[in-house]
Amino acid sequence: MSEESVTSASEIAALSLGDPDSMAFVLGDHGPFADSKPGFRARTEQQQLATAIDTCIAESNILIGEAGTGVGKTFAYLVPALTCGKRVIISTGTRHLQDQLFHTDLPVVRRTLGRHPRVALLKGRANYVCKRRVERAMRNPALREPALSAQLAQIRNWSDQTSTGDISEVLDVPESSPVWGHVTSNDDFCSDHSPEDLGGCFVNKARKRAMDATIVVVNHHLFCADLALKEGSFGEILPDADVVVIDEAHQLPDTAAVFFGRRLSSRQLFDLARDSQAEFLTEAPDVTEIRDRSAALEKATRDFRLSLGIDQRRDAWAVVESKSAVSSALTHLQETLELLFEPLDIASVRGKGLESCRRRCLAHMEVLESYTDQRDEDYIHWFETYRTGFSLNLTPQNVAKPFSNALSQLKCSWVFTSATLAVNGSFEHFQNQLGIEDASEIQVDSPFDYKKNALLYLPANMPQPQQPGYDAAVLRVAAEVVDASEGRCFILFTSHRALELAAAEMRRSCRFPVLVQGQMPKRELVDAFQSMGNAVLLGTSSFWEGVDVRGSALSSVIIDKLPFASPGDPVLQARINGLKKNGINAFAEYQLPKAVLTLKQGVGRLIRDVNDRGVMVICDPRLQTKDYGSTFLNSLPGMRAVQKPHSVVQFFRQGDTAS
Repeated sequence: MSEESVTSASEIAALSLGDPDSMAFVLGDHGPFADSKPGFRARTEQQQLATAIDTCIAESNILIGEAGTGVGKTFAYLVPALTCGKRVIISTGTRHLQDQLFHTDLPVVRRTLGRHPRVALLKGRANYVCKRRVERAMRNPALREPALSAQLAQIRNWSDQTSTGDISEVLDVPESSPVWGHVTSNDDFCSDHSPEDLGGCFVNKARKRAMDATIVVVNHHLFCADLALKEGSFGEILPDADVVVIDEAHQLPDTAAVFFGRRLSSRQLFDLARDSQAEFLTEAPDVTEIRDRSAALEKATRDFRLSLGIDQRRDAWAVVESKSAVSSALTHLQETLELLFEPLDIASVRGKGLESCRRRCLAHMEVLESYTDQRDEDYIHWFETYRTGFSLNLTPQNVAKPFSNALSQLKCSWVFTSATLAVNGSFEHFQNQLGIEDASEIQVDSPFDYKKNALLYLPANMPQPQQPGYDAAVLRVAAEVVDASEGRCFILFTSHRALELAAAEMRRSCRFPVLVQGQMPKRELVDAFQSMGNAVLLGTSSFWEGVDVRGSALSSVIIDKLPFASPGDPVLQARINGLKKNGINAFAEYQLPKAVLTLKQGVGRLIRDVNDRGVMVICDPRLQTKDYGSTFLNSLPGMRAVQKPHSVVQFFRQGDTAS
């Protein structure tokens, strides 16, 4: 070990919480990362963010921090998290990011700092296999089809060998396989484990590890589920923490809305009916009312779906609730549930399976009762129909009140960070969504040289988006840019309809490989795009964020329209009406900020590394013709804007010459 390394090790050991020089040293030119991590570059922006987080932890405050692409926000919060000596919960936006953080980033920082607190990865129940359910699935006639049977055999063999039970370890069974629904842990089946079952329960083992750990890595779904439980005073999933770090915090309001609301689906009702019939056979074969009334529930569920019409739709409940066929079918569904509850209630003492069915039946009855009670204006009543199913949803008008209540119950430091939190330099929209008050703020720009390496192309003479020729105009612009960039392009759409129109045309006319969302799983599609080196990828909302393609394989990103949410969405419309009712400008305070943050995510796909070059194309003329256009432009990285296609051609030629 060099003398400089020894010095670094002693300085790391002497780090003190809240010392403004500590983070600058650790993440600086002569710190441990520069000494041990190949390719590490000291970034002033990263040091500033880490220092702000370190101070927040030391003072038990709330911090909101936006970090532009390339800042390295993960290390900026992991370093103070590992050096503070406190219990820390880190929540990420997705399970994929959660795995990357736990298995890749966290080990690097622990090793570099020489700090080895206990760490744990904790996911929701559905991410862990249940051995009891695997054995039950082996006897399920519905899984005897050869392909499903082979997948089930793979899962069973793996379940006997795994130490974690985390289904992400099984690479040969697709995430979309229906087998997973029969073998993973769920509340309905697993909530009443007997003591002898708990020893082999992977969920129980994961929770024990989390309770014993200093650093716990979760995802927003699990974290919000825990907050919702705390709000209802029913219990908690996560251990108490001194520090909570919310990464990808821009996703939190929408995730929280799901868990502070309530939902009942046809799948839940069918599962209840079928499980009740199965438990009747094993635990109470003499109580034939369970069998008969379970069958009646299945029929009532199908009849209610039919009453909502054959089309797939998403709409406000008020649109259909007065229709006689719908109200009659819903009343019958409620009555059928109540009739099933009676024999379940009597027979529940016979076994855990029937007790679980009884509890679920009661919970479904309560949701239906709440759903038909339109007096609670704090919740949005809406429904969604699928080909053969439906869901009834109660979503909070906003989550500010329940979230701020949960926030006040957890007396700890809070760090909210993301690349997209600020709108026109302000965090007001994010704070209002979650009811956050008295927070410290920091906004650090990307260290990438956007002025030199990126171009913002705003094509001239575009029709307005609502005009008939707009989609064709977008395709003409796309053809020019794709030709200039030699493929190597993402085209991001705000609707599936526009995506399908463009896909049909580009498959016919584009001279480069065309990849379209849905033709293969997302990760495989991105891998194929990168490996081809000259492909064009067409995607909608799921490709606007969380996609990281570095290098020349992605050299242009085209966005067809400003991503305003559909005004026909029942949740959005209800929130707009609620804001208007309170005298608030819904467009300025809600619709515009959400669209700005979504656009920032899309723009963030272009430049992912210090050496990346590319052209950002936004076709929507409202950026230049509407007053609010400046709010969008002021929120984007500082790129040179052009309006002529020859400027795009010249940009790529200059890049080719430089290379």
